[in-house]
Amino acid sequence: MTKPLAFRPHERLRSPRDFRRVYDRRRSVSDAQLIVYGCENQLPYLRLGLSVSRKVGSAVMRNRFRRLYREAFRHTRAQLPGGIDLVLIPRNSQPPELAELIDGLARLVKQLARKLNLKTVP
Repeated sequence: MTKPLAFRPHERLRSPRDFRRVYDRRRSVSDAQLIVYGCENQLPYLRLGLSVSRKVGSAVMRNRFRRLYREAFRHTRAQLPGGIDLVLIPRNSQPPELAELIDGLARLVKQLARKLNLKTVP
């Protein structure tokens, strides 16, 4: 039995080479809470990388941000176009509400897909 909202290991960006490829593509969108970098990945699914710096706060706060971003990604993944590697970077040191993060992430990834000339999911 599989969990429909599970965040699986193959959906994660882990290697520095993958992060560098996304940053080198130089396509990003942002709002008051979040910066999203993206790059095509030639796969049928999205992959997510998180970059939460020490400017955000202590390790406890950085981990809280990571948990929030993963949760928002899990809830919006079905609405988003596939084939993109994403790197999420927080803008503020205050953690956003999950509901506004979900709305913002869906909107920003669709904008990013348009910038990358990918088909978006209605």
